[in-house]
Order: sequence, then structure tokens, then C-alpha cells
Amino acid sequence: MEEYLSEFSEYLKLYKNSSENTIMSYKRDLKNFFSYMKMCGINNIKNVTKTNILAYIYELQKEQRASSTISRNIASLRSFFQYLNKKEILNSNPAMELEAPKVEKKIPEILSTEKVELLLEQPSGNDNKSLRDKAMLELLYATGIRVSELITLKKTDINLSLEYIKCSHNEKERIIPLGKAAIKSIENYINLSRDNMIKNTDEDYLFVNCSGKPMTRQGFWKIIKFYAMKAGITEDITPHMLRHSFAAHLIENGAPLQSVQEMLGHSDISTTQIYTKINKTKLKDIYLKAHPRA
Repeated sequence: MEEYLSEFSEYLKLYKNSSENTIMSYKRDLKNFFSYMKMCGINNIKNVTKTNILAYIYELQKEQRASSTISRNIASLRSFFQYLNKKEILNSNPAMELEAPKVEKKIPEILSTEKVELLLEQPSGNDNKSLRDKAMLELLYATGIRVSELITLKKTDINLSLEYIKCSHNEKERIIPLGKAAIKSIENYINLSRDNMIKNTDEDYLFVNCSGKPMTRQGFWKIIKFYAMKAGITEDITPHMLRHSFAAHLIENGAPLQSVQEMLGHSDISTTQIYTKINKTKLKDIYLKAHPRA
């Protein structure tokens, strides 16, 4: 069964433009599925039936896996069997009619504006690394972009005179305005730090690590964890938490939902609507604390 996995991974990358994270998740899901099939005595992918797949899904449910995990497994299996069917390795797709469980959307964890301010104040030095870190954190909170988008920004994607950045995700381009704090931090980094950090003068990526190479996801995760600890923030901060905070704070201060949707790059407004629930939860907490008969 595994012999088709590398070809499937290439297909996802080249034809579906899937992210590395998605490809890794699909491969992990499928390897687990193959192991289960072998335990059931099935070693040939052509012998897998819908009943076998349903038995595997039932096994995941018995293990009390999260609905989101089961939904992703079903998506992995559907896509894999669809690929095999398309390549005429299989005559049909046994996973085609699988129904994913309803996934309850969790309210995203956000930071208060006070804690965001505290975090952003941490890189306060004038050395190359501090200036770069300050620019990255300010830019992330100012725009709500994903960490993958942050580390792949190029110098040409930044227009400081017109105060916006150009960002692309899944071949969809969007324009996001910049605030004064982010502009100042980016200017300081570009004018005072970046040239000292890059090794190749032709380097296109805006942010580089201390070796002069493009910043990685893991590298930025370490940066944000370091400054959170330095600030004494107890929450388990992730880069995505700043994206959530950006959206929630905008909506809390009256920004139209459609505008926030556009800046975040959500294709479906229902994804953006989850941030309105944060404000309702916050109002309820305020009510319970303040009302004498609550």
C-alpha cells in the first residue's frame, strides 16, 4: 500500500498546491490506516472496501478521537482513494460517500490588548535581532497574517509609502493595510538591521534568521515563545493566537465582519463569524461579575 504514498504526496504538492503541513497530516493518517488494514489481514489496496474504511473510522471513534481528527482522516482517505481512482489503479473510490462528523467550532483563544502590548514591548533593543523580532511581531499583530505568510513575505510585498502589504495564500492575493507602529518597526529593521543579517544581497525574503537564511516556522515559534516568557505571560502563546487576537480586537472595536474576513483571507464568512462569539462570551463574563443578582 505504501508504494503509492510518495506519488500521492507529489500529486498533492504539484497539482493541489497543498501545504507541507497538509501533506504531512495526510501521510500520517494514511500510514495509520495502512497499519490497521494489515492488522485486518488486508495488504493490497485493491482489496479495501467501504466496509473496511467504516470499520477504521469506528475504531477512531472508539478511541475517542476528536471530531476534527476523524474529519481530517476521512478527508485524507477520500483524497487518496480519489487519486487512485483517477490514476485507474482502482475502478472506484470506496471512500467517496463517507460522511465526516460535525465539527463544533471552538472559540479561538486570544490575548487581551494589554497582554498583546506587553508582548510587543519585549524586543526593545537596537541590535539586529531585536529590531527584526520587533518588526515581525508588530507585523503579525497589525495584519493578522498566518506565520507561513509572514516568513515568505518578500521585500517587494511591502509598500511602506502606501502603508500596505501584499499577501498570497493558496494562489489568492490580498492587500492588508499597515498601522503606524508596524510601519515604524519595519522601517527600522530594513534601514538598520536587515543588510547586516543577510548573506546574499539578492535575498528576496524580508525576514532572515541569524545565519542570514530565510526565517523558518520553527524559528519564529521559538521567538514568540521567548518573548512571551520574558513578558511573564502564562498563556501558551502561538503565532496563530496573534492572528486570532487581531481579528477579535478589530471586531470588538467595530470593524465590519466582511472587512475582517477580507484581511484574514477567509473564503467563507462563517469562519470569521466565530470571533463575534468571543465578544458575546466576554459580555457574559462582565455581566456575571458586575450584576448584583447574576
